[in-house]
Amino acid sequence: MDLTQRCSGVLAHITSLPGPHGAGDFGPGAYRFVDWLASAGQTLWQLLPVTPIGPGDSPYQGVSAFAGNQWLVAFEPMVHKGWLKLDNVPAFDPRKVDYGTVLPWREAQLRRAAKGFEAGASVADRKAFADWCELEASWLDDYALFMAIRSPLNGQPWWLWPAGLAKREAAALAAARKEHAGEVTFWKFVQWQFDVQCGALKAYANAKGVRLMGDLPIFVAHDSADCWSRPDLYDLDAHFNTRTVAGCPPDAMAVDGQRWGNPLYLWDRMAAENYAWWTARVKRALAQADCFRIDHFRGFAGYYEIPGERMDARVGQWLKGPGKPLFDAIKAALGELPIIAEDLGFITEDVIELRDSLGFPGMKILQFGFGGEGDHEFLPHMWTRESVAYTGTHDNDTVLGWWQAASPRERSFAGSYMACGEHDVHWAMIRACANSVANMAVYPLQDVLGLPGSARMNVPGVLGGNWAWRFTDDMLGAEPARVLGLIAAASGRGPFELLHLPG
Repeated sequence: MDLTQRCSGVLAHITSLPGPHGAGDFGPGAYRFVDWLASAGQTLWQLLPVTPIGPGDSPYQGVSAFAGNQWLVAFEPMVHKGWLKLDNVPAFDPRKVDYGTVLPWREAQLRRAAKGFEAGASVADRKAFADWCELEASWLDDYALFMAIRSPLNGQPWWLWPAGLAKREAAALAAARKEHAGEVTFWKFVQWQFDVQCGALKAYANAKGVRLMGDLPIFVAHDSADCWSRPDLYDLDAHFNTRTVAGCPPDAMAVDGQRWGNPLYLWDRMAAENYAWWTARVKRALAQADCFRIDHFRGFAGYYEIPGERMDARVGQWLKGPGKPLFDAIKAALGELPIIAEDLGFITEDVIELRDSLGFPGMKILQFGFGGEGDHEFLPHMWTRESVAYTGTHDNDTVLGWWQAASPRERSFAGSYMACGEHDVHWAMIRACANSVANMAVYPLQDVLGLPGSARMNVPGVLGGNWAWRFTDDMLGAEPARVLGLIAAASGRGPFELLHLPG
């Protein structure tokens, strides 16, 4: 995908999509959304990570960097195959994901579908499943076994498992594969369906002229199949506890800093393997999307190391990251890399140099532009073409929520800059991004719909209550698509014919 092409799109995670099964998935609602994007002249759909979710329902702390989020698997294709019959579907909230209710119900349906497949799948489907398992074995075997082992241990973290399993002793692993063979097959089946459905949605979107933008967290969770399968790649002690963890130092936003808790990579060991783990991870990401952004890109230039025993980030040090050699190795194996660098936060000259040397566009967040003066780097007249312009991200308030909470000075500045008020600030910000020189522009769907802060996707640093927002089909409608299409056409990001000019 050419990231220098002028385009625009919408940020909306799969879980936010409409549908009858408690959360958005790869079902009919996803295809209707692609159609809506195309009708609005949009050629980009940005997603959040599609890997498994973790604590607080976050898609940034999952149990695998390679597996797909099992809760995104749609039931309709499996019903069509005859593997599943849905009875007595609960009346789920169409505007919010109640994870505590939805996930157990969805898992029960997935297990019924797996049994239906085992009992009645065609010869062709069985062969397709077997061939896929062989193709993806490099990550799938460890992931499926990891999931199968942790369930009877009540989700205990892997470093507290019986020693033979934690240390991956051959005899213990062989016994576990035999004991949990059915569970291993179940988790493989779910991942197969994830890949089939994700691939079908991507193909449909591409056929409609819409490209998918994925999201790749830089770090993995400590309690993950990745860490368990290759503990030698992470800074762990003899008992597999984290010696050091990731985070960022204290600043005006967080007086104790941020302790994320992810284990840090041993970059010298990864380099000794020519960054094969990272190459495999990027290859998988590009099978699921046309391009992707890397979260916390600055960590590749320099990362903040916190002692593992610390519960805050007041004590730590900056260390040099792998830099350009990492991406050179990936590029040598996979070709050109359609990557967007999430270059927000504490950005130093080495981060800028790395981003520019790789030719990756950075991110510009319009909401941030009104806290300073007329030369603020996040004001559109300061942007460059090698940028992705955003009204806000999944971590920001909605534009309307931002306006309502902004200081009088910020509102006055924004109102003067964009000639707007509370009633139209969302369209004004979208137009400002669209009319800028930035090659790419992305707007959270909440901003396209002009929704208040109650529709916000995530509040960083707050555990619980996030990632739950959903929309319904009737919220989209023709009018938002019409206006978005006009803006795309007038700014050179969509078909000019959408303007419907006389003569």
